[in-house]
Amino acid sequence: MPNLGPVELLIIAALLAVVLAIVVGAVKAAGKGGRAASGGRAPIAPPTPSMPQGLYETVTGLTRQGRKIQAIKELRQYTGLGLKESKAIVDAVAAGHDMWSHPLMGGFRPARPMVTPGAGAAGAAAVTGPDLATRVRELKAAGRAEQAIYLVRGETGMGEHEAELFVDAL
Repeated sequence: MPNLGPVELLIIAALLAVVLAIVVGAVKAAGKGGRAASGGRAPIAPPTPSMPQGLYETVTGLTRQGRKIQAIKELRQYTGLGLKESKAIVDAVAAGHDMWSHPLMGGFRPARPMVTPGAGAAGAAAVTGPDLATRVRELKAAGRAEQAIYLVRGETGMGEHEAELFVDAL
């Protein structure tokens, strides 16, 4: 091997530094699981087709039993929602709101209407319920206008102002 001068040694050192930087960058990206592009946070997974039909019953049942943390875990596992979003939904369920009427659950709503819990043998008759306007009128008559607005927003995708106008018009 011929003798290398200082210029050649500098060129070799620069090439080694570039190769080392590329390898370190690739290792870091692989270690983060490909989350570098999203700011270090895991991307929200799309709704999975394997979502259990009993998710509604599980989340509402756990919430009524006071096991909100477990309800949040179940919701996150099957929807891919973040902790903050799942907690907001479970808190809404604890306050008496329907889980499917929450705006964050719009993309996860079941394609088929849900049978109301406790319908028993009359479950087929309980699949269809009153229309949105009827439910809003009932909530408004019970002095729960805020919950009526929440229901309208969740089922129609309206903004808050439009939902208020709808509820006021009934």
